[in-house]
Amino acid sequence: MRPDTPADHTTEAERLLRTAAQYPQDREPLLLQAAAHLELAGDRARATTLYDELLASPDLDHPHLVKALNAANLWEYGHEAEARAILDGIRAAGPLDPAPWEIVAETFESHDELTAAHDCFTTALTLLLTPGEEVPYATQSLLIGRHRVRRLMGTDHDVWDELADTLHTAAVPLDELHDPKRLWALGSSDPGELRAEITRIRAELGTYRTALSRPFPVAVLHWPAAELDELLAAYPNLRSEYPSHPDHLARLEAALRDLHHAGTPNLGIVTGTVPSYEAFAASEATSPADPDLLPQYATTLAARGRAIPWPPARNAACWCGSGRTYRECHGTD
Repeated sequence: MRPDTPADHTTEAERLLRTAAQYPQDREPLLLQAAAHLELAGDRARATTLYDELLASPDLDHPHLVKALNAANLWEYGHEAEARAILDGIRAAGPLDPAPWEIVAETFESHDELTAAHDCFTTALTLLLTPGEEVPYATQSLLIGRHRVRRLMGTDHDVWDELADTLHTAAVPLDELHDPKRLWALGSSDPGELRAEITRIRAELGTYRTALSRPFPVAVLHWPAAELDELLAAYPNLRSEYPSHPDHLARLEAALRDLHHAGTPNLGIVTGTVPSYEAFAASEATSPADPDLLPQYATTLAARGRAIPWPPARNAACWCGSGRTYRECHGTD
């Protein structure tokens, strides 16, 4: 059951903090989840402490995301000037990751600063999207958010709004869901208007439930060359799973493409390490030599927030660690 009361959220935050202490390699995503629960519990000051603790770490994986979440939280409990300074710094940095941009834009939107929100959404899409190419799953929410803000501003549709309409699959069109006049329907006594609003709310709930049903990506397990050598030296019977490192990389890319062509959204890659895998095997009371443990390990890493989205964003390094861009390495058909 999902946490529902402030006390439930505090309890879940404490559980996540204990898990972070047990699995230090997953500390960053677990502390982010804990901070989110503390915000929902109303303990925003303690959430800020967690964000500050993460930002003090020298090996932070997603510094812009942590800064964006910290700024959004600070603004909510009265530290507007500090929040604005952080948000401006993120905008100036121009990260090639959709997550911090979405937090920054939605923070401005939630405080009725629609022009700033629109600018953030637009800047992010300009950085992350290549005209004519498929929109990555992680970037689609930026298009939807920009569409919503433009409807609130009363701006005519442009090419990106039309693309957002195309990506939206719910029964109720985006123009209806983002109609700023919807608030009037809530106070209406017209049965027809009320029925239409109920239909729209059900469509939104359906979208949220779909997202909640898969809180982390469908992820495949990637072993860097050195880790794979160590794994196979310790557990040689896994060679049937991994004949060679080039074969391993090719299989991963092929599996992801097959899942994508089958219509599976929210795909990702998790990177394994031998110590982490052995610790997971011990926690499951299973031998690391058991090949059936490998997909469970991948799912667990994804649940801890270790997955990176596939395919990588434009100009991003390839997921395999070759040092080349994805297009140069695995991104061509």
